[in-house]
Amino acid sequence: MDVLGIDFGGSGIKGAIVDSTTGELRTERHRIETPQPAKPDAVLEVINEIISHFNWKGKVGIGIPGVVKNGVVLTAANIHKEWVGYPINKVFSEQTGCEVVGINDADAAGIAEIHFGAGSDEKGMVFLLTVGTGIGTVIFINKQLVPNLELGHLEFKSKTIETYTADSVRKEKELTWPEWGKRFNKSLAYYEKMFNPNLFIVGGGVSKKMDKFEEEITIETPVVPAQMENNAGIIGAAVHLAHL
Repeated sequence: MDVLGIDFGGSGIKGAIVDSTTGELRTERHRIETPQPAKPDAVLEVINEIISHFNWKGKVGIGIPGVVKNGVVLTAANIHKEWVGYPINKVFSEQTGCEVVGINDADAAGIAEIHFGAGSDEKGMVFLLTVGTGIGTVIFINKQLVPNLELGHLEFKSKTIETYTADSVRKEKELTWPEWGKRFNKSLAYYEKMFNPNLFIVGGGVSKKMDKFEEEITIETPVVPAQMENNAGIIGAAVHLAHL
């Protein structure tokens, strides 16, 4: 089944038609800059533009930078506060004329990796981290998603894992890759002790730089980079909806 997948990010909103069986993009991605401020009505306008661009009448999956539960956005750490309590599935479906389903963006990226990427051959528990401005966390058990985990906010070293280890912290503190890698390894060791996963998958911008810090990763659990890169959110949002 083909689904229009859309990834709503801080700087851009991008979409493509996805073959939900294979994870392949049927079209080129279409990207529009994220409106500022990124209030629901402004984002809805962009979603409608993307739907019109593809002349799309079918289902639409959207990855959102927030917790989405029962079709309602519950958190808005990095987007406008008007999203909190917003019934995205209901309103966007009514306003676009398509069936729209929102999902947390890290969960969407994880779905792409577990079905078509670095976790596709792995059974048991797989733990994915998207490392960028913040840290998104996703857990799968035998390829089944445990949704809306915000484990980057766990308390760690009198801070949170996110405020200790995010890539934004590396930049802000001007840490070298090895220095940051030691921090990241400590966070992974904490997660390893708590969850004992079979595999860690590292997504986000740092996944392309693993050669610069992988020598600092000393935990026992295998740690591999994500494979789906910038298309993960689009693919995962589409596949999630197709499997509902």
